[in-house]
Amino acid sequence: MQNFAEQCLDIARSIAIHNLDYINGDGSIRAVDREELAGDEAAHVAFALGEFYRLTHEINFAEHNMIDLAAKVIAYQVTHMPRNSDWVGYVALALLSFGVVKERNAVWQKLPEEVRLKFDHLLMRRDELRPDGFACAIAKSVARHGLKLTKKDDIGKLVDRFLEYCEGHSTGGFFDSDGGKGMGGCFDVKGLYNLSFIRQALHLHTDSFVIERKLPSLRTHAEKYLRLIPDLMRQDGACWVYGSAVGAHGEMYCISVIIQALYDGWIPPDRQSLYLNIVLELFQNFFCHYIDQEQGYMVIRDGERSSGADGSSIRANFDAMRHLCQWSRLARKSAMHTGRIRRASAFKPGNRLVIFDKNSKRESGLFIYRDGKTGMNLQLPLIGANGRADSDCLAFPHCPGVFDWPAGKYLPILQPELTIDGKRYIPSYYGKKLSTGLGPRRSVVFAYEQPELVTVEEEVALGIGSCRVAWTFSEERIMAEFTYVVRERTRVEQLRYMIALSAPHSVYGANNFALDAESLRAVVEHDDMLLAWQEIADVSENPEYRTYFGKIHYLQELSRSYPLIMHPGQSYKLAISFAPDVMRI
Repeated sequence: MQNFAEQCLDIARSIAIHNLDYINGDGSIRAVDREELAGDEAAHVAFALGEFYRLTHEINFAEHNMIDLAAKVIAYQVTHMPRNSDWVGYVALALLSFGVVKERNAVWQKLPEEVRLKFDHLLMRRDELRPDGFACAIAKSVARHGLKLTKKDDIGKLVDRFLEYCEGHSTGGFFDSDGGKGMGGCFDVKGLYNLSFIRQALHLHTDSFVIERKLPSLRTHAEKYLRLIPDLMRQDGACWVYGSAVGAHGEMYCISVIIQALYDGWIPPDRQSLYLNIVLELFQNFFCHYIDQEQGYMVIRDGERSSGADGSSIRANFDAMRHLCQWSRLARKSAMHTGRIRRASAFKPGNRLVIFDKNSKRESGLFIYRDGKTGMNLQLPLIGANGRADSDCLAFPHCPGVFDWPAGKYLPILQPELTIDGKRYIPSYYGKKLSTGLGPRRSVVFAYEQPELVTVEEEVALGIGSCRVAWTFSEERIMAEFTYVVRERTRVEQLRYMIALSAPHSVYGANNFALDAESLRAVVEHDDMLLAWQEIADVSENPEYRTYFGKIHYLQELSRSYPLIMHPGQSYKLAISFAPDVMRI
């Protein structure tokens, strides 16, 4: 651990050397491998340059003048504004990283006058707060105060509104990242992102009184995630594996929140060894699975894996550079840079049900099962997906290498999909009566009900019917039971259930879980819907079927070739068991 800070800085330098040349002379960013750019890449680049300068104070690096480079990309981003406004927060913190006093900020002095005036206007504009805009609003407020654009300091009020939003949209105090496109209850890794970004912004605030006054409130919410991370840790070093923005970004958010907590003293001394060990495992997984060992830059998508729609490769590289510089800076000042660390196991067999939200309309939660025999960590979320209609948030046991799904693409993975009147219904996104209990032979049962069916687009359909779901976990097998009851005669035009069979990355898949020769050993235990296994589809060469961690090779579909008539008062049950043949590679 003594070398952790230096390792982070070395990797950040390597990423910078390989990516600074993608910055054009006018400050625009060139895409990697014909990828589409979102338009806010320059803002992410600027923030990474700012964190690098803040850590090293180096003006000249790799034949580049970092001050001139930052001024160019900021000027380009302000001049060519993308549709979203989140980039303003990145540019704001980038400027403050070069100096919190405007008159002594070398980058600010190099900006053309028209760019300064335009950015002043953007900072002073107070947009309507939305769930994905809290972090940006707080960063803008920090910059307004730091650059002396206003005497009014509204940072404390904005932090309070963020915390009030968390409390108002989650009985558990978690962050709901739903932007109004879905049914709500989207509790994914974006909560960690917001906490990390807000804390980074407060690091650059000049009023220490405000920071000291707001940190205890932030700590209350951060601790909810900190208590969750040890239960999510897998033996291969991966952590948060469900929802959007997992993979490389998910690892970075987890590491950032833990290191910030260590820096702020939020982790008790008797728990520090555990979290320091988690940071080591997360960092090792991040380094081995996302950093090209020969070239020294970051790889988030290639011929075997994808990153969904979560940004471009160039943005991911500069995000990694920014996080690495932050880790290095904070590690030098926190408990991570002291003495020897006693190794503590982050993996413990068991199970846990986390209730994110519980109200009269729906319940959202996460069931975690850690298998003591195979070492698998299964994460079964029952959350919204912000209307994305992909497989990232579906209610099945997410376990890369064993139970996989395509990144950012919808398929009814381990879920029955019913098509009624042209609309597809799936037992995910919300439930009622979430519960866990003991089953036969020391098994654990996770169950919930859907009083009304919900479409893939998260629209609740009143009056059609209901579904009851029960997952049973034991060391011998996993059983999934889906029981449907309709209120009137219903014609199901199509019914399908899919299994994705994948393999870890051939280069970056070391130490991952994988399926051995006997695969999942899926068995249909009960079927009132008269389904049949279809011919296995080979999708290994189709770029749409990439996971965040490896390639999907085969899709196996259980379906029926003709419509099903469901009658009221009769239950229709589908039960499928799995006994995964798991190995480590």
